[in-house]
Amino acid sequence: MSMIIGRVGVQNGCVSTEGDDLYYEVRGEGEPLLMISGGGGDAGFFSLVAEILADEYKVITYDRRGNSRSTRNEPQNFEISQQSRDAVAVIKAAGEESAFVFGNSGGAVIALDMAKTQPQAVRAVIAHEPPVTPIHPDYKTWQRFFAAIYWIGNTFGANVAMLGFALPTGIPRSAYLSVPKETAERMGKNHDFFVKHEMLPFSNYHPDLESIRRNDVKVFIAAGKMTLDKQKFYGQTAPIMAKALGCEMVVFPGNHLSYMEIPQEWAAILRGVLQRAY
Repeated sequence: MSMIIGRVGVQNGCVSTEGDDLYYEVRGEGEPLLMISGGGGDAGFFSLVAEILADEYKVITYDRRGNSRSTRNEPQNFEISQQSRDAVAVIKAAGEESAFVFGNSGGAVIALDMAKTQPQAVRAVIAHEPPVTPIHPDYKTWQRFFAAIYWIGNTFGANVAMLGFALPTGIPRSAYLSVPKETAERMGKNHDFFVKHEMLPFSNYHPDLESIRRNDVKVFIAAGKMTLDKQKFYGQTAPIMAKALGCEMVVFPGNHLSYMEIPQEWAAILRGVLQRAY
């Protein structure tokens, strides 16, 4: 299948793996770049940046298992390792054996897990604001926070829970308003799945930094300037992880979702990181 979105042609398809069908999109030609979204799980999160980078890269985006246009036949026991295998299946469906892997938020958790469990498929990892509480100095407070959001979601519904979930991100309203309409509509339908199935495995994930080092995967840890300046949760573990891995700490413009709000500036930084990743 193929279609045109914006100025760039998009090839789309589905790959069947481990009981589900995963929807994916491919833009451009060149070295492959897989972009993995976090909560919300939708390929559309990265459509603006993908269009910009498609002049130089083959940008692969997808709806994660259980989200949007992908099916949720087998996600009852959400596993990060399965998400990593899904990412490899998407890379192969797009005609590649390996790719540069960028992940945001929960997608960064998946990218880090790929560096541990699927190193043969990873040329380099750029992990932007992974919400990994176990390495946070105040991890007990944050684990209680996410447990409370989980309880709220199961008691009062996912939409109420998401209001509380958004508080520590410091994401301005303008960032949410910049989400493309169709993506926002699909994303809203994914809230329940995120709160009840994905959120705790993501936030409780403990990255195996020793295995990543042993696998010799090049890693860049990243966070937004606003996230860092305002000392928001999503930026607090990034310097800790970069120091532990002995890798470069990259500062992107803006916040947790600025790839949608200021895609040109944001893509320019990512392009520079990718050039250093060869």
